Amino acid sequence: MAEAPAAALVALADRAVLTVTGPPRLKFLHSILSNDVQALKPGQGCRAALMDVKGRLLAFVRVLVEPDAVRLEVAGGRRDAVEQALAHYRVATPVRFEQQTDVVLAVVGPEAHAVLGRAGADVPTLGPEAHVLARIAGGPVRVVRAGDLPGDGFVLHVPAGAVEPVAAALRAEGAFPATVESLDVQRVEAGRPWYGPDVTEENLLHETGLLGEYHSATKGCYVGQEVVARLEGRGGHVNKLLRGLKLSSPAAAGDAVTAGGKEVGRVTTAAVSSRFGPVALAYVHRSRAEPGSAVEVGGAPAKVVDLPFAEPR
Repeated sequence: MAEAPAAALVALADRAVLTVTGPPRLKFLHSILSNDVQALKPGQGCRAALMDVKGRLLAFVRVLVEPDAVRLEVAGGRRDAVEQALAHYRVATPVRFEQQTDVVLAVVGPEAHAVLGRAGADVPTLGPEAHVLARIAGGPVRVVRAGDLPGDGFVLHVPAGAVEPVAAALRAEGAFPATVESLDVQRVEAGRPWYGPDVTEENLLHETGLLGEYHSATKGCYVGQEVVARLEGRGGHVNKLLRGLKLSSPAAAGDAVTAGGKEVGRVTTAAVSSRFGPVALAYVHRSRAEPGSAVEVGGAPAKVVDLPFAEPR
């Protein structure tokens, strides 16, 4: 498989944007989402989970604070579900929700920042989930440092009518058009699970390995907090855990992971890496989740590895 380009441009079609306005917007979201939203200032952001009262993951959102609104980037085609859940909890709180037409693009790779600069976006060095409003192809584009991308790339929120000029400007400056499937290789290598292919309503946050990225241990109550706290009190023990698999032959999402003739997990994303060969992300029962455990996928030998994948010593 060819090496990843120095900068790749990928359309994230399953992501959409919802804005929340109204004076108590930060306090309102802080009381519902799993991360510390209320402490954020304009230009800052975080990733957070929206859960139900049983701790099941309804959505992953990127929270971006603007001077007069909070912008939620919702993954996995879950924007309608997020809006419905927020409306349920709003009661008499004076907040409003509006679905935006922005398209979400990703620019990843070691030259991503340089490509953005050559395309006209004056983007400073940004911390995780920090964001700025820049200009590409003569129009406004919100540029976000995205921790859920491999290599901490960037996502761009682009007005729907400006997508082609923006994409053309980025391609002209060295961004290679790529597919989500090609990005999966880097995601698996880096251990970056996404809502949709790797995380669903059936999962708990502890199962994903993302607790430290999507949850604040110091904030007060939020929906699902009791479940998270109870699991923390028990050492975080859950029945299955997201792990990497080094495969002896290519696999596919949904393939069973077996050991001793019994199913012990399922593949969520599979790819073929130029560095590691066939690889996958999979949920594996805790009895086989220890790195180095021998399993099978499709009848072929496989080995459980910790994430991210590491070069052999």
